[in-house]
Amino acid sequence: MNYQWYPGHMTKAKRMMQENIGLIDLVIELVDARVPLSSRNPDIDELGKNKSRLILLNKSDLADEKANSLWVDYFRTKGFHVIEVNARSGQGLRAINGAVKEVCREKIERDRKRGIVNRPVRAIVVGIPNVGKSTFINSYAGKACTKTGNKPGVTKGKQWIRMNKELELLDTPGILWPKFESEEVGKKLALIGSMNDEILQMTELATELLAYLIKYYRQLLADRYRIESLDDMDTPLKVLTHICEDRKCYRKGQEPDYEKASAIVMDDFRSGRMGRITLELPDGISANSGGIEERQNRGMAE
Repeated sequence: MNYQWYPGHMTKAKRMMQENIGLIDLVIELVDARVPLSSRNPDIDELGKNKSRLILLNKSDLADEKANSLWVDYFRTKGFHVIEVNARSGQGLRAINGAVKEVCREKIERDRKRGIVNRPVRAIVVGIPNVGKSTFINSYAGKACTKTGNKPGVTKGKQWIRMNKELELLDTPGILWPKFESEEVGKKLALIGSMNDEILQMTELATELLAYLIKYYRQLLADRYRIESLDDMDTPLKVLTHICEDRKCYRKGQEPDYEKASAIVMDDFRSGRMGRITLELPDGISANSGGIEERQNRGMAE
């Protein structure tokens, strides 16, 4: 399957960000905690060069708790300030004010020495589609400042939002990049919903996810779909067939409806109903069916 998606409005959005970066003191980058590296647009590092940086591991409630800690350590070793957040519930947002002051301490001190007081830090909020930027801003502000949605492409243009006397945020549309460095990256972005589902083969995508879950999250899979013995469910097709039977997903003539079962699997994963699942880990660490272990692997499968 081709996992590329770069509609025309993303080129316009990238140009808008480049035009406004001169006004910015801080780049706040949201990444999806389930795929923290794959959900980082490589263009952001170039865009935010010489700017203060803050990474927010959003949707951390949907990701493996141990993996979240590993990713926090990873980004800190790269020189980033990083906070685990859940924009929808507000978890972790209280730590952001202190982090902004810490990250922008030099800028604030420089303004003070110049006699400039009460000038807010100006931050740009960036991230890929459907990573939760607008939900984060609304939760952080405590009011609805931007449009939100559970599909990519809701935010179309820039929006300046004054959070308080110390901080202003520039919300931007979610943008991908024209060509992914590997099919694996595109697959993970498709799985978390950062592409338009209408261009994807959802049964194929669900099969890829199930193959990973069979290997690394067997118990969550068994619990969610009432599988008595995963030893008998060692392929994605067997699991999908079981889900069809368990959820009564049939076509005419009692044929298994794999498309409907696949939609259930994808919705359960994306919503967190399946449990806390991480699809990639930092270099040198890998998941196995019993937990996290040292191994040279960062992909969805070995």
